[in-house]
Amino acid sequence: MNRSVRLPILAASLVVMTVTFTGCKRLAARDQLNKGVEAYKAGKFEAAIAHFQVAIQDDPTLPMAKNYLGTALSQNVVPGLDTPDNLKTANQAIDIFKQVLQQDPSDINSLKGIASLYFNIKKLDDAKEWQEKVLAVDPKDPEAAYTVGVIDWTEAHENALKILAPAGINDDGLGNAKLPKKECLALQQENAPLVTEGLKYLNMAIENRPNYDDAMAYINLLYRRKADLDCGDEAARKADVASADEWRDKAMGTRKANEAKKNQGPGGIVMDSNGNMK
Repeated sequence: MNRSVRLPILAASLVVMTVTFTGCKRLAARDQLNKGVEAYKAGKFEAAIAHFQVAIQDDPTLPMAKNYLGTALSQNVVPGLDTPDNLKTANQAIDIFKQVLQQDPSDINSLKGIASLYFNIKKLDDAKEWQEKVLAVDPKDPEAAYTVGVIDWTEAHENALKILAPAGINDDGLGNAKLPKKECLALQQENAPLVTEGLKYLNMAIENRPNYDDAMAYINLLYRRKADLDCGDEAARKADVASADEWRDKAMGTRKANEAKKNQGPGGIVMDSNGNMK
């Protein structure tokens, strides 16, 4: 066989070998993905992470592998802990989710994953930014709207404590009527935008989940922060505190109704607090 004939045959053989090798790697990747999912469901997050990492190495284009890896890494992040190892794990998960978003900018799981991770490592401004990205994709997501409201209240509460403490005032949750005007005006400047935005998003959460008792509870808390801003307007302060009390009671009533629904069995059977049917 002359050389001109042998070269095309060799090239064809190499193509077949490459395709076969690639196919084997993809099959191996899917096997690792399945093993990772099984480990994750069993709560074995370290094993799941290892399987997902191998799956990505074997097939970088495998759908969901990076998403699963980011989710598994997130399970190892301890909320509120700012140790180097915890922050490293959180940032690894964030980087993985961002890689997913490079391929699909509207991947809701990755958007939510990043927002949650930033919240857990106390980067609240970043968490808010990413929850707003979630809402840009899904405007009716109640949890994203709720979280923005929680962040606004958290920042407003921290601002209040920083301003109240030097004035020798303990937060009474009733608008702090004795707060000097200077400190009250400082609170207005810091907290008015946060209170307005927080109430907007928490009401949005309830519009899309009418029985969202946690959102109601935070509306109560934000009205108490709003009462701080009335600066000598006693009627306005009392009205804000009254609104807070109404939302507190509504939250408690809704939570009770939600719990009753959870305890309701098939066919309308309800379990009492002792586990007896009635």
